[in-house]
Amino acid sequence: MKKLVFLSILLAMVVIVLGAYARLTDAGLGCPDWPGCYGHLSFTETTKNIETAQQAFPERPFEEHKAWNEMIHRYFASGLGFLILVIFIRSLFRKGFNTPKKLPFVLVCLVCFQGALGMWTVTLNLLPVVVMGHLLGGFTVLSGLFLLYLRLIPYRIPGGDPRMRRFGKYSTIGIIILVVQIALGGWTSANYAALACTELPVCEGSWYEQLSFSGAFSVPEADNYEFGAHPYNERMTMHIMHRLGALITFLYLCWLGIRLYAAAASRLIKNLSALMVVVLGAQVILGVSNVVFSLPILVAVLHNAVAACLLLVLISISYTLYRKT
Repeated sequence: MKKLVFLSILLAMVVIVLGAYARLTDAGLGCPDWPGCYGHLSFTETTKNIETAQQAFPERPFEEHKAWNEMIHRYFASGLGFLILVIFIRSLFRKGFNTPKKLPFVLVCLVCFQGALGMWTVTLNLLPVVVMGHLLGGFTVLSGLFLLYLRLIPYRIPGGDPRMRRFGKYSTIGIIILVVQIALGGWTSANYAALACTELPVCEGSWYEQLSFSGAFSVPEADNYEFGAHPYNERMTMHIMHRLGALITFLYLCWLGIRLYAAAASRLIKNLSALMVVVLGAQVILGVSNVVFSLPILVAVLHNAVAACLLLVLISISYTLYRKT
């Protein structure tokens, strides 16, 4: 059971990376239908019948590399869904007081909803709210699997220290701040606003005169949201808000990491605190590199992956602080 959950965590991380890669290579509509691709469940059948595929979707010219990116993401996501279903079934028949029952069921429900979001991403032509929700759903599934893994291991030391319990609420606040920042990043990416500002530390020109918060966080009417439907000033506002969120997240998590390291007697908590600060620093470097080097694919994908790692470290810290010995 524990090995199966660990495998699912690795697969969930791969799915997040593949999803980011598909989005960043503009392959979100590489297959304009769902769950198949141009009318075929198997992508190999699509490549053998390209003319038929293009006749079925004349408004969407077939681009093989984009279709491959999208379908590979779907195949891995389907595999993850299958593993989570197996985990749920095994949890029903696994005896023992420490065997979680509710969490596997919640994960099955989450992955089903995540599949629906994947379908709506395609059928609603990359509607930004759905795309952002799909990203957050992926992070939620990964977090749930990681929490399940922590529940399955003999995690008896050094949690439950009454002197450190007060830091539990601070780590929970840190998780909330980080999730909001991930959502801002997802919204920025879903609206193709990652390069709306090309200068650091602030945006170019008189950016403060062009801010439009109401427009930036609304969804304009459009037939297709690929490549964005918002005007420049609204995309720039999204980008600015993501940068502001990054600054708040950086300052808070740095403070939390330093305070935890200084106060903790446990070597584990000290190590987790140091790891959080290191991962946070890497994430900031990747974010800056996205702007400086105009969103290179590798850096942008790593930015998603490291955000997921940072979330898992925070969950580890919070779980350790709240865990009773």
